[in-house]
Amino acid sequence: MKQHRPTVLVVGATGRVAGLVVPALAARGATVRALVRTAQDTRKAIDNGATEAVVADLRDAASLLRAADGADGVFHIGPAFQPDEARMGCNLVAAAQQAGVRKFAFSSVIQPTHATLANHASKVPVETALFESDLEYTVLHPANFFQNLKGAWPAIASGGVFAEPWPVFTRIARVDYRDVAEVAAIALTTDRLAHGSFELCAPGRFNRTEIAAMASEALGRPVVAKELDFDDWAALTKPPYNARQLHLLSKVHAHYAAHGLGGNALTLEAILGRAPRTLNNYIQELARS
Repeated sequence: MKQHRPTVLVVGATGRVAGLVVPALAARGATVRALVRTAQDTRKAIDNGATEAVVADLRDAASLLRAADGADGVFHIGPAFQPDEARMGCNLVAAAQQAGVRKFAFSSVIQPTHATLANHASKVPVETALFESDLEYTVLHPANFFQNLKGAWPAIASGGVFAEPWPVFTRIARVDYRDVAEVAAIALTTDRLAHGSFELCAPGRFNRTEIAAMASEALGRPVVAKELDFDDWAALTKPPYNARQLHLLSKVHAHYAAHGLGGNALTLEAILGRAPRTLNNYIQELARS
């Protein structure tokens, strides 16, 4: 008997991190249907490994219902720091239910109940909608992404300086989003992770001095750790955000400065059945690129 090949609708399929979910799903035999905002994004999605693409808008319920029609699963990650991020996620949950989708994997955030951070609190209504649905949901709580370091890499490689807007000895839990993508693919192609919520972190909570030492070893020349104020850091790394979004991001970084970010790697290793990717290995990849 021919094995059923699930069709999975992927939000963010052309994006910096969610785009990593596409090859992870394809590697597990899924048909990937990319949700794109414009027809011009279709080629990029196909080139990234999607089988097909559909134009839809997370603010338009009718377009989401069309996009989800015939899908077995949905992967969702919300647009960062959007004022209606929660509503967009809830719209997609509702469309998935109405379309008869079975599985829904939501890439939320570590510590989503930390209500003073807007980008954390915005995930809670989407999680609640899933918990109150008939969907076979899996909620992922990833730590700070390794991939966020890519914006700082040019300054590290050319200038020998690794700067972020919190103290150099602050410890932050991080994770390689490729491992998060693999967990999402497992959730959407098997029943192992059904109705679970999982904190996803790589081993170790490294401070910037330790990360600078990793970069120095990878590059073969000195790298020093420094602290920048937020505005100078944003000018250096150029995150793709407007003024409002940058303000909200500054609140996250202020929280890191005051408290760091905790996290534990046990769950991720148990799900993957192997050791998660390490920050040191990721930095070595950046140095070779």
